[in-house]
Amino acid sequence: MGLLARVRKEWFIIGIVTVIMLAKIQPSIGAKGGPLRPEITITFVAVSAIFFNSGLSLKTEELTSAVLHVKLHLFVQSFTLVFFPLAMWLLIKVLALTSINTWLLSGLQTVGCMPPPVSSAVILTKAVGGNEAAAIFNSAFGSFLVSPSPISCMCFVVRRFLKDWLERRKPPFGVISSVVLLMIIYTTFCDTFSNPSIDLDHLSLLLITLIIFSIQLSFMLLTFVLSTQKQSGFTSADTVAIMFCATHKSLTLGIPMLKIVFEGYDHLSLISVPLLIYHPAQILLGSILVPTIQTWMNRRHKVLRHTYIHTHTHTHKFVWPSSWGPENRNCMLPCPKPNPYPNPNLTLTLTSIK
Repeated sequence: MGLLARVRKEWFIIGIVTVIMLAKIQPSIGAKGGPLRPEITITFVAVSAIFFNSGLSLKTEELTSAVLHVKLHLFVQSFTLVFFPLAMWLLIKVLALTSINTWLLSGLQTVGCMPPPVSSAVILTKAVGGNEAAAIFNSAFGSFLVSPSPISCMCFVVRRFLKDWLERRKPPFGVISSVVLLMIIYTTFCDTFSNPSIDLDHLSLLLITLIIFSIQLSFMLLTFVLSTQKQSGFTSADTVAIMFCATHKSLTLGIPMLKIVFEGYDHLSLISVPLLIYHPAQILLGSILVPTIQTWMNRRHKVLRHTYIHTHTHTHKFVWPSSWGPENRNCMLPCPKPNPYPNPNLTLTLTSIK
Protein backbone atom coordinates (compact mmCIF):
# COMPACT_ATOMS: atom_id res chain seq x y z
CA MET A 1 0.00 0.00 0.00
CA GLY A 2 1.43 3.39 -1.05
CA LEU A 3 1.89 6.36 1.23
CA LEU A 4 -1.05 8.28 -0.22
CA ALA A 5 -3.36 5.28 0.10
CA ARG A 6 -2.25 4.78 3.69
CA VAL A 7 -2.92 8.44 4.49
CA ARG A 8 -6.42 8.19 2.98
CA LYS A 9 -7.15 5.07 4.99
CA GLU A 10 -5.86 6.42 8.31
CA TRP A 11 -6.86 10.06 7.82
CA PHE A 12 -8.91 10.19 11.01
CA ILE A 13 -6.06 9.02 13.25
CA ILE A 14 -3.76 11.51 11.52
CA GLY A 15 -6.44 14.16 12.01
CA ILE A 16 -6.55 13.53 15.77
CA VAL A 17 -2.79 14.06 16.04
CA THR A 18 -2.99 17.16 13.83
CA VAL A 19 -5.77 18.91 15.78
CA ILE A 20 -4.00 18.22 19.08
CA MET A 21 -0.82 19.78 17.67
CA LEU A 22 -2.77 22.79 16.39
CA ALA A 23 -4.39 23.20 19.79
CA LYS A 24 -0.94 23.16 21.37
CA ILE A 25 0.38 25.82 18.97
CA GLN A 26 -2.52 28.29 19.34
CA PRO A 27 -4.95 27.22 22.06
CA SER A 28 -6.74 30.56 22.31
CA ILE A 29 -8.62 29.99 19.04
CA GLY A 30 -10.69 27.06 20.30
CA ALA A 31 -10.69 27.83 24.02
CA LYS A 32 -13.76 29.12 25.83
CA GLY A 33 -14.41 32.72 24.86
CA GLY A 34 -12.27 32.36 21.73
CA PRO A 35 -13.23 33.03 18.10
CA LEU A 36 -14.85 29.58 17.66
CA ARG A 37 -17.15 30.13 20.67
CA PRO A 38 -17.04 26.40 21.62
CA GLU A 39 -19.43 26.97 24.54
CA ILE A 40 -22.14 27.40 21.86
CA THR A 41 -20.89 25.84 18.62
CA ILE A 42 -19.55 22.69 20.24
CA THR A 43 -21.63 22.20 23.38
CA PHE A 44 -24.96 22.62 21.61
CA VAL A 45 -24.55 22.48 17.83
CA ALA A 46 -21.73 19.96 17.28
CA VAL A 47 -22.74 17.52 20.01
CA SER A 48 -26.39 17.48 18.86
CA ALA A 49 -25.28 17.14 15.23
CA ILE A 50 -23.10 14.12 15.92
CA PHE A 51 -25.86 12.29 17.83
CA PHE A 52 -28.37 13.10 15.09
CA ASN A 53 -25.98 12.03 12.33
CA SER A 54 -25.18 8.76 14.10
CA GLY A 55 -28.86 8.00 14.64
CA LEU A 56 -29.76 8.84 11.05
CA SER A 57 -27.06 6.51 9.72
CA LEU A 58 -28.50 3.47 11.54
CA LYS A 59 -30.36 1.23 9.11
CA THR A 60 -33.16 0.10 11.39
CA GLU A 61 -34.53 -2.18 8.70
CA GLU A 62 -31.33 -4.26 8.89
CA LEU A 63 -31.78 -4.86 12.60
CA THR A 64 -34.89 -7.00 12.15
CA SER A 65 -32.84 -9.84 10.63
CA ALA A 66 -30.90 -10.28 13.88
CA VAL A 67 -33.41 -9.24 16.53
CA LEU A 68 -34.45 -12.83 17.37
CA HIS A 69 -30.93 -13.89 18.41
CA VAL A 70 -31.77 -12.88 21.98
CA LYS A 71 -29.14 -14.97 23.74
CA LEU A 72 -26.28 -13.41 21.81
CA HIS A 73 -27.62 -9.88 22.33
CA LEU A 74 -28.01 -10.41 26.08
CA PHE A 75 -24.45 -11.69 26.29
CA VAL A 76 -22.97 -8.73 24.41
CA GLN A 77 -24.99 -6.03 26.14
CA SER A 78 -24.46 -7.54 29.59
CA PHE A 79 -20.73 -7.79 29.02
CA THR A 80 -20.49 -4.28 27.54
CA LEU A 81 -22.72 -2.36 29.93
CA VAL A 82 -22.47 -4.40 33.15
CA PHE A 83 -19.35 -6.56 33.39
CA PHE A 84 -16.99 -4.15 31.60
CA PRO A 85 -17.74 -1.13 33.86
CA LEU A 86 -17.57 -3.25 37.02
CA ALA A 87 -14.26 -4.82 36.00
CA MET A 88 -12.84 -1.37 35.19
CA TRP A 89 -14.04 -0.05 38.56
CA LEU A 90 -12.22 -2.83 40.41
CA LEU A 91 -9.09 -2.32 38.31
CA ILE A 92 -9.06 1.41 39.00
CA LYS A 93 -9.35 0.75 42.74
CA VAL A 94 -6.03 -1.09 42.44
CA LEU A 95 -4.43 1.45 40.07
CA ALA A 96 -5.38 4.28 42.46
CA LEU A 97 -2.65 2.96 44.75
CA THR A 98 -0.06 3.81 42.10
CA SER A 99 1.28 7.18 40.93
CA ILE A 100 -0.82 7.26 37.74
CA ASN A 101 -2.62 10.56 37.12
CA THR A 102 -6.03 10.43 38.80
CA TRP A 103 -7.76 12.21 35.90
CA LEU A 104 -6.47 9.57 33.49
CA LEU A 105 -7.89 6.91 35.79
CA SER A 106 -11.23 8.73 35.74
CA GLY A 107 -11.06 8.69 31.95
CA LEU A 108 -10.33 4.97 32.03
CA GLN A 109 -13.47 4.46 34.09
CA THR A 110 -15.56 6.35 31.53
CA VAL A 111 -14.15 4.14 28.76
CA GLY A 112 -15.72 1.14 30.47
CA CYS A 113 -19.15 2.78 30.34
CA MET A 114 -19.10 3.55 26.62
CA PRO A 115 -21.29 1.65 24.10
CA PRO A 116 -19.82 -0.39 21.22
CA PRO A 117 -18.95 1.52 18.04
CA VAL A 118 -21.25 1.44 15.03
CA SER A 119 -18.42 1.10 12.50
CA SER A 120 -15.23 -0.67 13.58
CA ALA A 121 -16.85 -3.68 15.28
CA VAL A 122 -19.06 -4.32 12.25
CA ILE A 123 -16.21 -3.84 9.75
CA LEU A 124 -13.88 -6.23 11.57
CA THR A 125 -16.66 -8.81 12.05
CA LYS A 126 -17.40 -8.69 8.32
CA ALA A 127 -13.68 -8.91 7.44
CA VAL A 128 -13.34 -12.15 9.39
CA GLY A 129 -16.63 -13.60 8.14
CA GLY A 130 -18.53 -13.43 11.43
CA ASN A 131 -22.18 -12.78 12.18
CA GLU A 132 -22.46 -9.33 10.62
CA ALA A 133 -26.20 -8.95 11.32
CA ALA A 134 -25.62 -9.56 15.05
CA ALA A 135 -22.74 -7.07 15.05
CA ILE A 136 -24.91 -4.41 13.40
CA PHE A 137 -27.74 -4.99 15.86
CA ASN A 138 -25.60 -4.83 19.00
CA SER A 139 -23.63 -1.80 17.86
CA ALA A 140 -26.79 0.07 16.91
CA PHE A 141 -28.69 -1.02 20.02
CA GLY A 142 -25.88 0.09 22.33
CA SER A 143 -25.68 3.44 20.59
CA PHE A 144 -29.45 3.87 20.82
CA LEU A 145 -29.39 3.25 24.58
CA VAL A 146 -26.89 6.04 25.26
CA SER A 147 -28.17 8.57 22.73
CA PRO A 148 -30.52 11.26 24.05
CA SER A 149 -34.03 9.88 23.59
CA PRO A 150 -35.51 12.95 21.80
CA ILE A 151 -32.73 12.85 19.22
CA SER A 152 -33.11 9.07 18.79
CA CYS A 153 -36.86 9.37 18.21
CA MET A 154 -36.31 12.23 15.79
CA CYS A 155 -33.81 10.13 13.82
CA PHE A 156 -36.28 7.27 13.41
CA VAL A 157 -38.99 9.63 12.20
CA VAL A 158 -36.71 11.46 9.77
CA ARG A 159 -35.22 8.26 8.40
CA ARG A 160 -38.69 6.85 7.78
CA PHE A 161 -39.53 9.73 5.46
CA LEU A 162 -36.07 9.99 3.86
CA LYS A 163 -35.35 6.28 3.54
CA ASP A 164 -35.47 6.17 -0.28
CA TRP A 165 -33.40 9.33 -0.64
CA LEU A 166 -30.80 8.09 1.85
CA GLU A 167 -30.51 4.75 0.06
CA ARG A 168 -30.16 6.47 -3.28
CA ARG A 169 -27.72 9.23 -2.34
CA LYS A 170 -25.83 7.39 0.45
CA PRO A 171 -24.62 10.45 2.40
CA PRO A 172 -21.12 10.11 3.95
CA PHE A 173 -22.34 9.76 7.55
CA GLY A 174 -18.99 8.42 8.72
CA VAL A 175 -17.01 11.31 7.31
CA ILE A 176 -19.44 13.88 8.71
CA SER A 177 -19.24 12.38 12.21
CA SER A 178 -15.45 12.20 12.04
CA VAL A 179 -15.07 15.85 10.99
CA VAL A 180 -17.39 17.07 13.75
CA LEU A 181 -15.56 14.83 16.20
CA LEU A 182 -12.23 16.39 15.25
CA MET A 183 -13.70 19.81 16.01
CA ILE A 184 -14.75 18.63 19.47
CA ILE A 185 -11.31 17.13 20.16
CA TYR A 186 -9.62 20.33 18.98
CA THR A 187 -11.61 22.64 21.26
CA THR A 188 -11.23 20.22 24.18
CA PHE A 189 -7.45 20.32 23.95
CA CYS A 190 -7.46 24.06 23.35
CA ASP A 191 -9.04 24.41 26.79
CA THR A 192 -6.36 22.16 28.24
CA PHE A 193 -3.37 23.93 26.72
CA SER A 194 -4.75 27.34 27.61
CA ASN A 195 -4.75 26.30 31.29
CA PRO A 196 -1.13 26.29 32.52
CA SER A 197 -2.04 24.53 35.77
CA ILE A 198 -2.75 21.26 33.96
CA ASP A 199 0.26 18.99 33.54
CA LEU A 200 0.46 15.40 32.26
CA ASP A 201 3.48 13.29 33.10
CA HIS A 202 4.72 11.00 30.34
CA LEU A 203 5.03 7.97 32.64
CA SER A 204 1.29 8.03 33.40
CA LEU A 205 0.51 8.30 29.69
CA LEU A 206 2.75 5.33 28.88
CA LEU A 207 1.25 3.21 31.66
CA ILE A 208 -2.31 4.03 30.60
CA THR A 209 -1.47 3.01 27.02
CA LEU A 210 -0.05 -0.35 28.16
CA ILE A 211 -3.04 -0.91 30.45
CA ILE A 212 -5.49 -0.23 27.60
CA PHE A 213 -3.80 -2.74 25.29
CA SER A 214 -3.76 -5.30 28.12
CA ILE A 215 -7.46 -4.73 28.85
CA GLN A 216 -8.45 -5.23 25.23
CA LEU A 217 -6.43 -8.43 24.80
CA SER A 218 -7.66 -9.85 28.12
CA PHE A 219 -11.32 -9.11 27.44
CA MET A 220 -11.16 -10.43 23.88
CA LEU A 221 -9.66 -13.65 25.22
CA LEU A 222 -12.32 -13.84 27.94
CA THR A 223 -15.21 -13.39 25.48
CA PHE A 224 -13.61 -15.98 23.18
CA VAL A 225 -13.35 -18.56 25.98
CA LEU A 226 -16.90 -17.94 27.22
CA SER A 227 -18.54 -17.99 23.78
CA THR A 228 -16.76 -21.16 22.60
CA GLN A 229 -17.99 -23.31 25.48
CA LYS A 230 -20.18 -26.18 24.30
CA GLN A 231 -23.05 -25.15 26.54
CA SER A 232 -23.03 -21.59 25.17
CA GLY A 233 -24.68 -22.63 21.92
CA PHE A 234 -22.85 -19.99 19.88
CA THR A 235 -21.43 -20.66 16.43
CA SER A 236 -17.96 -19.55 15.39
CA ALA A 237 -19.52 -16.64 13.47
CA ASP A 238 -21.34 -15.59 16.66
CA THR A 239 -18.07 -15.73 18.61
CA VAL A 240 -16.42 -13.29 16.20
CA ALA A 241 -19.27 -10.78 16.58
CA ILE A 242 -19.16 -11.16 20.36
CA MET A 243 -15.39 -10.61 20.57
CA PHE A 244 -15.52 -7.32 18.69
CA CYS A 245 -18.85 -5.90 19.85
CA ALA A 246 -18.38 -6.69 23.55
CA THR A 247 -14.85 -5.23 23.80
CA HIS A 248 -14.88 -2.25 21.43
CA LYS A 249 -15.89 1.24 22.57
CA SER A 250 -17.34 4.12 20.57
CA LEU A 251 -15.23 7.25 20.17
CA THR A 252 -17.85 8.91 17.98
CA LEU A 253 -20.46 8.89 20.74
CA GLY A 254 -17.99 8.82 23.63
CA ILE A 255 -16.41 12.25 23.13
CA PRO A 256 -19.77 14.09 22.91
CA MET A 257 -20.95 12.22 26.01
CA LEU A 258 -17.83 13.30 27.91
CA LYS A 259 -18.42 16.85 26.70
CA ILE A 260 -21.92 16.76 28.20
CA VAL A 261 -21.15 14.95 31.46
CA PHE A 262 -17.92 16.81 32.28
CA GLU A 263 -18.88 20.23 30.91
CA GLY A 264 -16.96 22.90 32.80
CA TYR A 265 -14.20 20.58 34.03
CA ASP A 266 -10.71 21.98 33.50
CA HIS A 267 -9.34 18.44 33.17
CA LEU A 268 -11.81 17.30 30.48
CA SER A 269 -9.01 16.70 27.97
CA LEU A 270 -7.17 14.42 30.41
CA ILE A 271 -10.37 12.48 31.02
CA SER A 272 -10.77 12.00 27.26
CA VAL A 273 -7.18 10.77 26.71
CA PRO A 274 -7.87 7.06 27.54
CA LEU A 275 -10.76 7.00 25.06
CA LEU A 276 -8.59 8.67 22.41
CA ILE A 277 -6.01 5.92 22.97
CA TYR A 278 -8.58 3.11 23.14
CA HIS A 279 -10.04 3.91 19.71
CA PRO A 280 -6.91 3.41 17.56
CA ALA A 281 -5.78 0.58 19.84
CA GLN A 282 -8.94 -1.46 19.17
CA ILE A 283 -8.64 -0.94 15.42
CA LEU A 284 -4.93 -1.86 15.45
CA LEU A 285 -5.42 -5.00 17.54
CA GLY A 286 -8.49 -6.02 15.57
CA SER A 287 -6.68 -5.66 12.25
CA ILE A 288 -3.71 -7.66 13.51
CA LEU A 289 -5.94 -10.46 14.82
CA VAL A 290 -8.13 -10.76 11.69
CA PRO A 291 -5.90 -13.40 9.95
CA THR A 292 -5.56 -15.41 13.18
CA ILE A 293 -9.31 -15.42 13.81
CA GLN A 294 -9.97 -16.36 10.17
CA THR A 295 -7.61 -19.33 10.51
CA TRP A 296 -9.40 -20.43 13.67
CA MET A 297 -12.80 -20.15 11.95
CA ASN A 298 -11.64 -22.25 9.00
CA ARG A 299 -10.29 -24.95 11.31
CA ARG A 300 -13.48 -24.87 13.36
CA HIS A 301 -15.60 -25.30 10.23
CA LYS A 302 -13.47 -28.25 9.08
CA VAL A 303 -13.80 -29.96 12.45
CA LEU A 304 -17.57 -29.39 12.57
CA ARG A 305 -17.94 -30.57 8.98
CA HIS A 306 -15.98 -33.75 9.69
CA THR A 307 -17.96 -34.38 12.87
CA TYR A 308 -21.28 -33.81 11.14
CA ILE A 309 -20.49 -36.30 8.38
CA HIS A 310 -19.78 -39.01 10.94
CA THR A 311 -22.68 -38.31 13.27
CA HIS A 312 -25.47 -37.45 10.82
CA THR A 313 -25.55 -40.54 8.55
CA HIS A 314 -29.00 -41.69 7.55
CA THR A 315 -30.10 -44.94 5.94
CA HIS A 316 -32.95 -44.89 3.45
CA LYS A 317 -34.58 -47.92 1.86
CA PHE A 318 -35.88 -47.36 -1.65
CA VAL A 319 -39.08 -49.22 -2.51
CA TRP A 320 -39.74 -49.65 -6.19
CA PRO A 321 -43.18 -48.68 -7.44
CA SER A 322 -45.25 -51.72 -8.36
CA SER A 323 -45.99 -50.11 -11.73
CA TRP A 324 -42.33 -50.39 -12.71
CA GLY A 325 -41.74 -53.61 -14.52
CA PRO A 326 -38.45 -55.47 -14.84
CA GLU A 327 -37.68 -53.69 -18.09
CA ASN A 328 -37.67 -50.33 -16.26
CA ARG A 329 -35.77 -51.59 -13.24
CA ASN A 330 -32.88 -52.86 -15.30
CA CYS A 331 -32.70 -50.12 -17.88
CA MET A 332 -29.66 -47.88 -18.13
CA LEU A 333 -29.66 -44.08 -18.32
CA PRO A 334 -31.12 -42.41 -20.24
CA CYS A 335 -34.58 -43.96 -20.23
CA PRO A 336 -38.15 -42.70 -19.64
CA LYS A 337 -38.02 -43.88 -16.04
CA PRO A 338 -34.37 -43.72 -15.06
CA ASN A 339 -33.22 -46.33 -12.60
CA PRO A 340 -29.62 -46.21 -11.40
CA TYR A 341 -30.30 -48.96 -8.84
CA PRO A 342 -30.53 -52.45 -10.36
CA ASN A 343 -31.50 -54.03 -7.02
CA PRO A 344 -35.06 -53.12 -5.94
CA ASN A 345 -34.23 -53.77 -2.26
CA LEU A 346 -31.00 -51.75 -2.28
CA THR A 347 -30.29 -49.80 0.90
CA LEU A 348 -28.57 -46.50 0.14
CA THR A 349 -26.53 -44.60 2.72
CA LEU A 350 -26.60 -40.83 2.33
CA THR A 351 -24.69 -38.12 4.13
CA SER A 352 -25.69 -34.49 4.30
CA ILE A 353 -23.83 -31.43 5.44
CA LYS A 354 -25.52 -28.30 6.69
